Amino acid sequence: MASASTQRQRTWPNYLQALLILALFNLPTAYAAEQLNYPLHSDGIDPEAYALALLTAALERTPGRYQLQPTPVPMAQSRALLAIEHDSKSVQVMWTMTTREREERLLPIRIPIYRGLIGWRVLMQRSNAAEQLASVESLEELKRFSFGQRHDWPDTAILRANGLDVVTSQHYLGLFQMLAAGRFDLFPRETVVAWQEQARAAESGLALSIDNHLLLHYPTAFYFFISRNRTDLAADIKRGLEAMIADGSFQRLFEQYHGDTLRQANLHKRRIIELHNPDLPPATPFTRKALWFQPKELK
Repeated sequence: MASASTQRQRTWPNYLQALLILALFNLPTAYAAEQLNYPLHSDGIDPEAYALALLTAALERTPGRYQLQPTPVPMAQSRALLAIEHDSKSVQVMWTMTTREREERLLPIRIPIYRGLIGWRVLMQRSNAAEQLASVESLEELKRFSFGQRHDWPDTAILRANGLDVVTSQHYLGLFQMLAAGRFDLFPRETVVAWQEQARAAESGLALSIDNHLLLHYPTAFYFFISRNRTDLAADIKRGLEAMIADGSFQRLFEQYHGDTLRQANLHKRRIIELHNPDLPPATPFTRKALWFQPKELK
């Protein structure tokens, strides 16, 4: 019969082995990347591939911690905002224009994704009305035209606050069809995506063009937004973006995606019509000049 000491010698290695197996079993859970969902755009079309590339690059500065993927079905901006506000498992991060309300409901990472260009708008129109803005030089003259916007975009309120007539739709793609059908006259588009959108519209048989005369401008910023409960995620995204600014990769990615388009836009040759933005949050970091686009960069 084995002594108590011998019995302990036999069972102790078995105990260590069990602990090791248990630890190995739990490793995948402990180190698995957190899945971060972002809202899929209409019908799988992503007009903001740059924003996703920027977020991906920023999160790569925290290797292995996060995995990005779109929601399985398209999600309206208003629904995504609500989901993030309530820290839903369906969406954890999105990128959108800032407003006072959004910064109260959600947690913004105050580094402007498009370096302020989101507030510089060219005007999409029907191709057979290409010269309708040739003589327009003021906001008052612009008020005789109607404008299209999505119902839940902040631009809608900004345009209306400046006295412009706005026709809204719940569907992003429907706005291009409405413009082509004459439901409204002009569709203000971000300079960085307007020509891509015009090309896609042409592929769908819509005869639309970009005006060459005017440039609308209002101060605003596009940020990454997350739940106010996720200060850890906010810190990781901000740390990654700041590192990209410091090593120049933010600027290089911006130039890669938007350099050719901005040169094509000829911003310096356009008449600028300034609009005020009554919903601009006071914490917008305009004092950090490096965060904002300067036309001289393209020379």
